[in-house]
Amino acid sequence: MLVIALLCGFAFSRLGAPGQLALNVVNSFNKLLFVVFGFLMKVAPIGAFGAMAFTVGKYGAHSIGNLGLLILAFYAACIVFVVLVLGILAKLTGFSLWRILRYFRDEFLIVLATSSSEPVLPRLLSKLERLGCDRGVVGLVVPTGYSFNLTGTAVYLTLSSMFIAQACDIHLGWDQILLMLGMMLLTSKGAAGVTGSGFVALVATLTVMPTLPVAGVALIVGIDRFMSEARALTSTVANIVSCVAIAKWQHALDTDKLRAELQAGFVQTEADKLQLSEPVLAH
Repeated sequence: MLVIALLCGFAFSRLGAPGQLALNVVNSFNKLLFVVFGFLMKVAPIGAFGAMAFTVGKYGAHSIGNLGLLILAFYAACIVFVVLVLGILAKLTGFSLWRILRYFRDEFLIVLATSSSEPVLPRLLSKLERLGCDRGVVGLVVPTGYSFNLTGTAVYLTLSSMFIAQACDIHLGWDQILLMLGMMLLTSKGAAGVTGSGFVALVATLTVMPTLPVAGVALIVGIDRFMSEARALTSTVANIVSCVAIAKWQHALDTDKLRAELQAGFVQTEADKLQLSEPVLAH
């Protein structure tokens, strides 16, 4: 999908005026889809309630406890990834992960509230530049990471697939588990940073994996909203840390400015308020 989108973008730019006309049609269709999705999101709680009722009715009330364990396991896996993997990466790069988390705390609250990383993209770009990262690196790494560095989605896909396999009493060998892991890492790339995209990626992945039933997603659709928050938050932290690390590796990072900003913490000026708030309101 990403390759097709890039090819279409290049084609629109080469066509000139006709390309602009075609682009307007695409934008109109895009707005139409968002309106349709808005309608679907309003009735989604009814579907989630039905899925939970089906789960309890067929598998018993104890299945709710198993779903709770899945949520706890997913949150624990995300915390381990952030603390160990991203923490070690931050340490090797020469900055404190805790101070990075504190510096972007407002953006993390927005991600938690919306279960999406999309609304904070303009704010991340601005604040990463303020930390001393080169604009070219920020402009390339962060938007690319929104499609290719969705670590939270990758963790979610793997854990959810294992849960569905156990719930359906399907035994998976190590070769099947490794194949599924590789497939999940691949299908997580290109997923949109909007709410529910991870669940859509899970359904799309299970359709091409004959060992697991697609209908098994009904078991977890009721708790997807709780897992969506951790998915978006983990991916956002990973994109921030990776951007600073890549800027350091490319010698495009002002380390003195980074150290000073992290020491002082983010202090918002009036100019920052105008710069940071307008893009978010546009979403």
